[in-house]
Amino acid sequence: MDELQGIQRPIHAERVSKCAAEYGFTASCDDLTGSFLRMLVANRRQSTILELGTGVGHSTAWLLDGMDQDSRLYSVEMDEQCSNIAREVLGDDPRLHLFAQDGGEYIEEHKSKQYDVIFADTWPGKFYLVEEVLDMVKPGGMYIIDDLNPQPNWPEDHEDKVSKLVSYLESREDFHLSKLNWSTGLILMTKKS
Repeated sequence: MDELQGIQRPIHAERVSKCAAEYGFTASCDDLTGSFLRMLVANRRQSTILELGTGVGHSTAWLLDGMDQDSRLYSVEMDEQCSNIAREVLGDDPRLHLFAQDGGEYIEEHKSKQYDVIFADTWPGKFYLVEEVLDMVKPGGMYIIDDLNPQPNWPEDHEDKVSKLVSYLESREDFHLSKLNWSTGLILMTKKS
């Protein structure tokens, strides 16, 4: 079965991919992860969504494509040029709020806020400040991370970091957890009510 057969890419995904190639940005989520994110947010209404690691906006385009008109997406990217690309392609969408700042700073400044969905696709919220981010998930809300299967561009000690992260997440008794050995390797967690 072709996992992407029959799945339509968001209208802005092609433009984002083209801009990423021109800029030399190679860390965008793949289309499988994007389609998964779209499906998860499409099941929610009037949601507040946090994306840590906008990149140039590839996963952002998928999230926006699944969101209803009353949901809001707060997306944070440290690289100002990447954030500018996302703003250029997606910035006309009033549901999107882009922040060009360090994800760790954003977490510290907003740790009292609650989100229905958090997609952590960068170091802060995934490899550090994880507990703070998990506390930001509303009861019944979701926390999603990707890139957990070995990748050719991983630094030498990264596999150990991923293993420790997965062990920590598995130990959380306040969440239901599902590991998906699919796409780049994902974890989906839902906070118990």
